[in-house]
Amino acid sequence: MRKTLLLFILLSGISLFSEAQSRYSVDNKRAIKFYQEGRSQYAAGNLEEAKELLFKALDKEAGFMEPMLLLGDLYHSQKQWDKELEILQKALNVDSTFYVPTYYNIGIAAYHAEKYDLSIEHFKRYQELSKNEEGRKRAETMINRVAFVKEAKANPYDIDLKSAGEGVNSEFDEYWPSITADEQTMVITVLMPRDMQLYREKGEELPKSSVFYQEDFYVSQADSNGQWQDRHVLLGHLNTRSNEGAQTLSADGNWMFYTGCGRSDSKGSCDIYFSRKTNQGWSAPVNIGAPVNSPFWESQPHFAADGQTLYFISNRGKGAGGKDIWRATLQGIKEDGTPYFGDLKNLGDTINTRGDENSPFLHHDGETLYFSSNGHQGMGGMDLFMSRKDEEGKWISPKNMGYPINTSKDEIGLIVTAKGDKAYFSSDGRGAETGAKDIYSFRLPEELRPNPVLYVKGKVYDVETGEVLPADFQLKSLQTGETVIRSHGNSFSGEFLVSLPVGGEYAFKADHPGYLFYSGNFNLKGDHPVDKPYYLDIGLKPIKEGATVRLENVFFETDSYELKPESKVELDEVIEFLNNNPGVRIMLEGHTDNVGTEEYNLTLSENRARAVYNYLVKEGIDENRLEYKGYGFSQPVESNQTKEGRARNRRTEMRIL
Repeated sequence: MRKTLLLFILLSGISLFSEAQSRYSVDNKRAIKFYQEGRSQYAAGNLEEAKELLFKALDKEAGFMEPMLLLGDLYHSQKQWDKELEILQKALNVDSTFYVPTYYNIGIAAYHAEKYDLSIEHFKRYQELSKNEEGRKRAETMINRVAFVKEAKANPYDIDLKSAGEGVNSEFDEYWPSITADEQTMVITVLMPRDMQLYREKGEELPKSSVFYQEDFYVSQADSNGQWQDRHVLLGHLNTRSNEGAQTLSADGNWMFYTGCGRSDSKGSCDIYFSRKTNQGWSAPVNIGAPVNSPFWESQPHFAADGQTLYFISNRGKGAGGKDIWRATLQGIKEDGTPYFGDLKNLGDTINTRGDENSPFLHHDGETLYFSSNGHQGMGGMDLFMSRKDEEGKWISPKNMGYPINTSKDEIGLIVTAKGDKAYFSSDGRGAETGAKDIYSFRLPEELRPNPVLYVKGKVYDVETGEVLPADFQLKSLQTGETVIRSHGNSFSGEFLVSLPVGGEYAFKADHPGYLFYSGNFNLKGDHPVDKPYYLDIGLKPIKEGATVRLENVFFETDSYELKPESKVELDEVIEFLNNNPGVRIMLEGHTDNVGTEEYNLTLSENRARAVYNYLVKEGIDENRLEYKGYGFSQPVESNQTKEGRARNRRTEMRIL
């Protein structure tokens, strides 16, 4: 818009003065001279001098259109919307047909001044008068936006933005928060001066370019009250003299993906890199390669809490247009510990638009996506949106997250805690004295919340030696058999964290080469308090004669030895274990509570053990590797005097022979 107006103004004075006189809206030579001098000062960036000369031109000729239009442009550049409206309205009063785009320009100024009815009125008038089809389409787009903004501001969410605190925020720009599922660790990107002495001398006059600033990673830990403590530089090999940013942490905080640009191993302008936490800090970054990285621009990764899916932004072809959200699926882990990906897919035109999409964040529930876009209906710039999956797993039409979460500025990089009640994002110093980007949090309105997610955390160790073990974890739905989450324990501490979406029943498995796997069960159907996570230390038993594991997810019909369909998940894990350890033979053991006669329970336990045996043989396990036996209620692990004790005594176990 402004380029069109300025071009008109500049072209109006390209002829010699004697010839140009007839081209202006007035003939007053003195007024024209003041205008030309003011136009030159404006082009040189001397705004106050330009303003003074343009008003002198108007003093000579009150109806001189050109200086009024140029003053409108000048006030627009200074964001003095009311003054812009006043001078442009004056121009229309003098000659309403002299420059038809003035109606459009008033619409823009009124929009910024929050005079929405006035804005819509002038956009509609521009549509009536303009012969420019593209211009009329732009006006229609603005009419829809103004109407949306008017409605959003008339019905704002009750949002109380809270700074992340002095431990996180500073006089510099802080943005792109990443938080672990337990809300104990936050990593942020900070734009720091390369030369602090020069910054102290120049202050805000120092241009925020890569010549004078660099992006680095900092980390803050939460105290027992959930308050973020003083940040410090992320230890390890990630921060360099180049820029690092737009990072994402795995839910447990052991993996990080981030964006690096212009590096010697880059596949394109910007690529996505991987690092993992070690006992010396973060490992040296590795370019994760194709198909995620390409000759195009890849940035803003988000590693989902399922431990399997990487979302990212790319401007590669075969998308909806502009920058799109893509995803890739984990295919495996190389010997050096670097994950590699495949099955590359665009999220589709329900999410992606002809504009730009940014900062994807899939909540831990696996069903709620938050992202930024300037292609969906918004309030201006990049707005924050959310979308949910329908029953078929398809994304529904995104919902703008409304005012005051969104403003006319760019909002990007929103994340939501696992519990789903709090969001974090960065913004241009809302309420801050410095005006720099800071990290804020707010309670998420109910209708914008995802499904809540719990987590289980602890450590894994050798039950005999106490040595910590970096186990692998799987969480599978007992209803569908789908692997909901994969995770990997910390390589040096054995600590782990696995998200637990509320609403399902899951088989939980932990294993490490050379050990019996651990079998757990989480039934999260119904109401569960999300502020009470699970803590579990797991002792794995070396694979040797006599070692046993309780198969928590083998289920039978009541008073029956018929296996329930949900048992398939666990039994397939037993098959995988036997295939991975071909020299192992096992005994399948059935146990009951003491309800009923000894003979009845002995027979029932024997039949149940046989049912598991038969399933394994049917699925291809050599029967010579298997034995089974029923023990009835002769080997209780807890008292049969309580309901809970009896439930624990009803079990199927696997013992190494």
